[in-house]
Amino acid sequence: QVRLVESGGGSVQAGASLTLSCAVAERPHSDYHMGWFRQAPGREREFVAGISRSGTVIDYKDSVKGRSTISRDNARNRVLLQVDSLNPEDTAVYYCAALHRTYPYRNLYSNPKNNYWGQGTQVTVAS
Repeated sequence: QVRLVESGGGSVQAGASLTLSCAVAERPHSDYHMGWFRQAPGREREFVAGISRSGTVIDYKDSVKGRSTISRDNARNRVLLQVDSLNPEDTAVYYCAALHRTYPYRNLYSNPKNNYWGQGTQVTVAS
């Protein structure tokens, strides 16, 4: 079992920025493709951003593209997601996901059944 430790959520005003962090406990995060999903009340969980274990392939959901950056912090064995220009539609519980390197990167969002999941961190954006 892989334990993912998330931090960085909170309540902010529209237009603000947040950086979410996800650390892979007791495992080298370089063994995993990493990503972020979110789930708003009454809605299904949706993919937000992903980064391959090498860091060479990155994907974003269209609605956050251009105002979000996902990156790997190898020194601290974690993945960061910075989201700028937050708006109320970004309000959701954000979940970190990890997929072992034995699976292709794009399974992270196309076939998430083998993902490991964090406990979730709440992001609330007030208008």
